[in-house]
Amino acid sequence: MSEDPKLSMSIDIENLTKTYDSFAALDDVSLSIKSGEFLSLLGSSGSGKTTLLMALAGFVRPDAGSIRFGGREMIFEPPHKRDVGMMFQSYALFPHMNVFQNVAYPLKLRGYARADIRQRVEQALATVELDHLIERNITEMSGGQRQRIALARAIVFEPKILLMDEPLSALDKRLRETMQLELRRLHERLGMTVVYVTHDQREALTMSDRIAVMSKGRIRQIDTPVNLYERPANRFVAEFVGESSCLPVVPHEGGARFQGRSLATVSAVAGLKNPSLVVRPEKLQFVSADATEYNQLYGHVTDVIFQGESQLVQIDLGEGMSVAIRRPTRSSESGRLPARGEAVVLGLHPQDTLVVGDEP
Repeated sequence: MSEDPKLSMSIDIENLTKTYDSFAALDDVSLSIKSGEFLSLLGSSGSGKTTLLMALAGFVRPDAGSIRFGGREMIFEPPHKRDVGMMFQSYALFPHMNVFQNVAYPLKLRGYARADIRQRVEQALATVELDHLIERNITEMSGGQRQRIALARAIVFEPKILLMDEPLSALDKRLRETMQLELRRLHERLGMTVVYVTHDQREALTMSDRIAVMSKGRIRQIDTPVNLYERPANRFVAEFVGESSCLPVVPHEGGARFQGRSLATVSAVAGLKNPSLVVRPEKLQFVSADATEYNQLYGHVTDVIFQGESQLVQIDLGEGMSVAIRRPTRSSESGRLPARGEAVVLGLHPQDTLVVGDEP
């Protein structure tokens, strides 16, 4: 396999629309993906992420808009002329073919010579570390091995763009996490442009250069994993990416107030629709009432939940509001955890105090 990072291509999507009767699967979507970038489309079922991927592949014809690969319009190009690698959730391997035949299939369709096919298949399987199983029957392969074979088939003809539709969802948790890291390393080595569909936020955060969060056929925010997590643009993204509680606050003198106390924040509050304080479990600390360097939240413990490597303490703040604070199970920093029913003061550093609003 070539490892030339130039073997990639930019993708430009403008004003893409696709409706089914009255349902807008894609609602005026615009997005630019840089050459060699790993971009994840993250969203729940029905968000539009798979429809967008299928439009890129050529399996869905948009009602309006533009799709350009490297500046070339692709809307009217059939799938087999788009020269993209595609990896499906089901892997779509042929059970009557062995490993070699499955991986060779795209090359035969493209009319490669027999000797060239053999060389390319061996290289692709070596890339995914399965070249020693080249003559094995597909039915003898484990789930993880089938996933690698499907990946080898997707990259064997060295496409500049690789489209992946939840390819790890059928694997168990341990294997899925291992394959996330392997796919990330493989992308770094091969350099092709990757568009990856997933509903798993942790998977998207682990693998991506950027993430586009989708809902109701629209992109709600696109950013790097760190920025998406630390600075969500609105309440929907804050609640969808990571664990969080969104607590209603009252705008006050350009800032915000919660539980009758002013909050020092890193974000502007003025002009936000239904402003909410974003509280993540790992950002909170147990503090004393005189720890004025923190924004303070007052409540009492309703539950302490053991979760293996960490413990989750649930706090009732009153008026139907609650938050959780997470602490390592064994840590010199964790100290004694409060008991159920105990009154506590929670500290949230101003640098971690983010207020967001609903989308306009």
